[in-house]
Amino acid sequence: MMQTRWLRSLDGIAPEAWDALLGDDNPFVRHAFLSGLERTGCLRTDWGWTPQHLTLWDGERLVGAAPGYLKTNSHGEFVFDHAWAHAYARYGEDYFPKWLCAVPYSPVTGPRLLARTPEARQALVHAITAHVRRHGLSSAHVNFHAAAEDADFDAEWLPRTDVQYQWHNMAGWTDFDAFLGAMDHKHRKNIRQERTKVAKAGVTFRVLHGDEASDDDLDAMYGFYLQTFQEYGNSPALTPEFLKHLALAMPRALVLFLAQHEGHPVAGALCLRGGDTLYGRYWGADATLAGLHFETCYYQGIDYCLREGLTRFEPGAQGVHKIARGFLPTFVRSRHWIADPSFREALGRWCREEDASVRQHATILAGRSPFREGTAEVERSMTAVAQEEGGR
Repeated sequence: MMQTRWLRSLDGIAPEAWDALLGDDNPFVRHAFLSGLERTGCLRTDWGWTPQHLTLWDGERLVGAAPGYLKTNSHGEFVFDHAWAHAYARYGEDYFPKWLCAVPYSPVTGPRLLARTPEARQALVHAITAHVRRHGLSSAHVNFHAAAEDADFDAEWLPRTDVQYQWHNMAGWTDFDAFLGAMDHKHRKNIRQERTKVAKAGVTFRVLHGDEASDDDLDAMYGFYLQTFQEYGNSPALTPEFLKHLALAMPRALVLFLAQHEGHPVAGALCLRGGDTLYGRYWGADATLAGLHFETCYYQGIDYCLREGLTRFEPGAQGVHKIARGFLPTFVRSRHWIADPSFREALGRWCREEDASVRQHATILAGRSPFREGTAEVERSMTAVAQEEGGR
């Protein structure tokens, strides 16, 4: 019989045993990424993050796992449930602590129920709800899970849907000109003008993997990361030690795009790659140059995907402006189990209303594609929305 164990750290699990459970090469659920957050000071209890990982064992063999955290707030999750917490408070109930299955600070879709068999995934789901009941938690949440995991949740798990903007090379483009060639004249011209402004300003780029980046390169990227957080008045969660850890432990998964101007780095974008996908995570700049943001965060990444044969680029959450640059609306998912039946019923109605609004908005957004009518990207976007509508 399979047994569950709840762990306060990933240090007690062999990295190869954890990574053997992954169904795809998603860098964010690799042992090196998750354990690195723990060991380099990125997760703190006073910030609301206490590791509480679920593992499933057949004897001494790891057969299932779910990266999890006991949360005392909703910071760093990107699936917003502040209204839920307020509703609990109005009725004198405690919404926190709750249990969350996710990758901290990362609105990135990927596997969350790591298991070798469907039976093991079902066992993980059952263990989660039992854990919530046993410890008197308000709820359990699984954020940005893969679409293939939808079938593992029963009707008591409330589904939520949101939209991100992603680039897909469905047409088999081989270079940037071919990508632009699929766009209408207006959008193609606009992108070319943006790129020309950056080049005429004398900005050049270095693209570095973790094992190619010097300490100075990593320090520069971390400085840009801090700059962005300071501009928005937020506290940075990642530490410089974590960035250096990624460069050592995941050298080919870490990708930096560093902009140079007059011999000095002036901007940078931090990405990770896995399988066929590039994931944009952070950017920053200490110079104000026309088009620098779009070039650093989007066009350099698309160029990289085309050179490396990657077919997907996920540049992060939010940003309707991404549509005009070739990133089309794509649905992302989360699941939520509410312990109190009355709240579960009320929030179920709320989720259905939200879902209808999100899907209506996605249909409108899909019609704003910059690609010419009849191109593969237009067809992909509209088909994806239609399939989601039909599969509800």
